[in-house]
Amino acid sequence: MQYRIIPGTDLKVSLLGFGNFTFGVDWWTNAGDAEAVSIQNAAFDLGVNFYDTAPAYGNWRAEKLMKDTIKYAGRDNLVVSTKFGYDLLSDPGEAGSHRERKQNFSDAAIRAECELSLRNMGIDCIDLYQAHNIKCRHYTPELFETLEALKKEGKIRQWGVALGPAIGWREEGWDALSKHHAATVQTVHNLYEQDLGREFGEIAAKRGKGGIIARVPTNSGILDDEFKSADHKFPANDHRKFRDKNWLVYGLQKNDMVRPLAQALGLNMSQFAMRWLGMQPAMCAIEPNILSVADVKNYAIGCDGTPLPAEVIKQLEAWYASDFGLGEAAHPCNHFSSFAPGGQERACYKIPA
Repeated sequence: MQYRIIPGTDLKVSLLGFGNFTFGVDWWTNAGDAEAVSIQNAAFDLGVNFYDTAPAYGNWRAEKLMKDTIKYAGRDNLVVSTKFGYDLLSDPGEAGSHRERKQNFSDAAIRAECELSLRNMGIDCIDLYQAHNIKCRHYTPELFETLEALKKEGKIRQWGVALGPAIGWREEGWDALSKHHAATVQTVHNLYEQDLGREFGEIAAKRGKGGIIARVPTNSGILDDEFKSADHKFPANDHRKFRDKNWLVYGLQKNDMVRPLAQALGLNMSQFAMRWLGMQPAMCAIEPNILSVADVKNYAIGCDGTPLPAEVIKQLEAWYASDFGLGEAAHPCNHFSSFAPGGQERACYKIPA
């Protein structure tokens, strides 16, 4: 396992991060509490020290599951991250629902949520506190005053932003790093959806402060070689049913092109995808969906810091720039935006100002 210091902080995190969102709801697994904790604990034994959770994952369930793992590993041996911003008390949502819920980034709400998170996990300080699916309209003086006050009070060590729920939010990521000095930006970033993660990483690398946390690193399972047919049927509780059909149709074709490169290096597709991500600017942690100890062992192979050969990187860059030669329908899905007309814009790379 490779470990990296988030630039501008004293947080040293494993390149493979454990996002226990997979245990918060039944979208990925129905693991009980004991099984979930055992997988979390095994990940620590295999070198993972960065754990990322949130109150919104199962209305505090995932966060509470961290308490036993923190005891198992020892508090000083972990970098613990959680999130804030959803008003779960007034809008808890419905079981199994995929809809967004009310948010509240006021001083009172953040402080109350922080105290609850500390109690849920049995700790007195959160290493990384991420604003969950925040938008530019929430970037207020009150927000940053509250976060800095929590740092001074010893309740949090660093803060960042986690962007979503869908891929996008360019201005949110740019501003978090360049205007508000966030320690991290978490975003969708993978071999087939590169644009915004690349931009955020370039900003952080240029400034020498801030790191990127990659979520959806295997393109929602495409780069896990999870699907064998473009006619795959998703169950009702699978969030990927909302994906554009072209994501699956052309994702499988892209895999057929990339797979020989991975096999020539003795890697499977997911391990290859992890190694590519590990080479991206300011990349600090990668969070795939972990459902078992076998998943941890598999992804860890790709998170040892070994770079891909230069000629492989050159080939991947050429393919991505040309949509793998598969035409416009194979272009990455639209980016969501707080500012673009209609709320979306065509996926593209923009040189950060």
